[in-house]
Amino acid sequence: MENNKLNTGLVYTNDKCIGCNHCISACPVFEANYSSSYNGQDVIYVDGEACVHCGACIDACHHHARSYQDDAEQFLADLSKGESISLLVAPAFIANYPRTYGKILGYLKHLGVNHIISVSFGADITTWGYLNYLAKHQLKGGISQPCPAIVQYIEKYIPELIPKLIPVHSPMMCAAVYVKKYLKIQDKLAFLGPCIAKKAEISRPENRPYVSYNVTFDHLMAKLKGQNLSSYEAVDELEYGLGSVYPQPGGLRENVEHFLGKDVMIRQIEGESHAYRFLKSYAQRVKMNKPLPFMVDALNCAEGCLHGTGVEPELSGDDDVLFEIQGQRDKAKRYLNHKKKDKKNPWAKNLSYEKRFENFNAQFAGLRLEDFLCTYRDMSKSIEINSQLTNSGFAAMCKDTLEKQNIDCGACGYESCREMAAAVALGMNRKENCMHYEKAAVQEEQERMQNLNMQLKEEQESKERLYREIMEDFQKIKSSMGDLASGNQSSAEDATKIAQAVSGMSSFTEMLQRSMHQVSQAVQGYDIMNEDIIKISNQTGMLALNAGIEAARSGEAGKGFAVIANRVRELAEQTKEAVAAGKKQNEILMPAIEKLNQETMEFLNSIERISEGISMLAASSEEISAQSEVVDEVVNQMSDKMNQVVET
Repeated sequence: MENNKLNTGLVYTNDKCIGCNHCISACPVFEANYSSSYNGQDVIYVDGEACVHCGACIDACHHHARSYQDDAEQFLADLSKGESISLLVAPAFIANYPRTYGKILGYLKHLGVNHIISVSFGADITTWGYLNYLAKHQLKGGISQPCPAIVQYIEKYIPELIPKLIPVHSPMMCAAVYVKKYLKIQDKLAFLGPCIAKKAEISRPENRPYVSYNVTFDHLMAKLKGQNLSSYEAVDELEYGLGSVYPQPGGLRENVEHFLGKDVMIRQIEGESHAYRFLKSYAQRVKMNKPLPFMVDALNCAEGCLHGTGVEPELSGDDDVLFEIQGQRDKAKRYLNHKKKDKKNPWAKNLSYEKRFENFNAQFAGLRLEDFLCTYRDMSKSIEINSQLTNSGFAAMCKDTLEKQNIDCGACGYESCREMAAAVALGMNRKENCMHYEKAAVQEEQERMQNLNMQLKEEQESKERLYREIMEDFQKIKSSMGDLASGNQSSAEDATKIAQAVSGMSSFTEMLQRSMHQVSQAVQGYDIMNEDIIKISNQTGMLALNAGIEAARSGEAGKGFAVIANRVRELAEQTKEAVAAGKKQNEILMPAIEKLNQETMEFLNSIERISEGISMLAASSEEISAQSEVVDEVVNQMSDKMNQVVET
């Protein structure tokens, strides 16, 4: 927590707080509560300096998230160390524990308490002090101060009423002053009482020398829980009068009326929900010089100190306590009436009011009024709620119209939207604690969500259209893949057939190559034969020439042979010419055959490459066909999923 004043006072927030704002609505002090967030949880802390320790928040909190501090633990610890301590006991203790109070006091005596003194005696001194101060100073409309919460509230938030506070100590402090100054008891004093705020009273600088411990009923009984008290017993040590009825509502009034009569107007007010409102209106009444009562008897607790803020919760609201205090009153009256023949008895009913008061003063003639007077100081803590604050807060809470600024539902804990706006501006609360701010934020979020839903709906419709288009494309892909698979299968079959045909062509080409090789060899053999024929022709021509020569020599007898020789020679020449012509043709044919053979070789190589390519094409076609089936299956799966997306 950034503010070091938070949760450091007598009243503080424990870890049970859920930030429900109930404590804010119960608290009479605007400045005392700070709403914050701790570990993601709303928590309402207490400003210890602003708090008046009225305990209203403790009573109001159903989650038991508010606790308080007192000196019970330190008191018992110091007793165990041997400290010299005497005990001031509030009369409400007897009323709350009528059957065990003597045993409890006896046990405390056993632990080391020296003296036990009822604050009822101090209450008698307070009454004596009030009456004498009012008579001496003619104070009209004075406010009694037995309640420290009321005193703190006036000092901090209505300082204009400080002059109206009767400057006479409370019964506790009157008893403490009497014990210290008149009985000369030097022990530390502990006050056993029903009030949280008494700690603030004894902590005032002027009161510290008198009372050292504020021990509440609740915390003491928690410490003594389980302790066997049956063997202990003790009682208080001083005699007292009607001071025993002080704790009940109207107790002070009854005491004053006993001495001044019922014609004196005593304005009696009790309870957090009424007392502080009354004080504000009373300040206005004083300011306007309107008629005032003789005295205002104001108590913080609705049932007086009988059910004070430091009483065990299970005893609060128990009517048995009221019956018990009534019994104490009757007992006191019987005792006082028993002394009615005593002309100096201030409590005797048969005496006039004037005589009672005279006897009362005589009883305390040995006391100095100045010893029992106190002082008050202006400790103004009030924050002025002005338009600058509220406008800033309203702006933060988006309350931009008079209607929004005056809803005043109280859900935030404050009486009005104006107070909540000021709290937000001051950092004492968060705008998120305004129900209508959150409601407006929720409505705005709902509208945003509706717009978003419309946008999402449009986007969904757009996506559905896109999905349908994609589905159509998938169907086209599927159909195309089917056609591709079918065509690819046909291509694979055709490729296989081509491969078979090419394989046949390869065999034929190899056979052609072998035949061409044989032709080449045959042509080469024919060349050799031609050479032999030319040789024969040459020889034949020589023989024919020789034969012709011989035939010529033979004369007439050789003419016929000469003709034959000539024919043979011509035939030899023709053969030679024919062979020469064949040789020329062979010279042309051989390069052609060789070129054809070479081209056949190249063709064969091409056929082999084509055959290999077609074989690979056939294999690829088969692989494409297989993959087409896989793609077709994937397309079917994606199509099914897309249908599911569209359906959802």
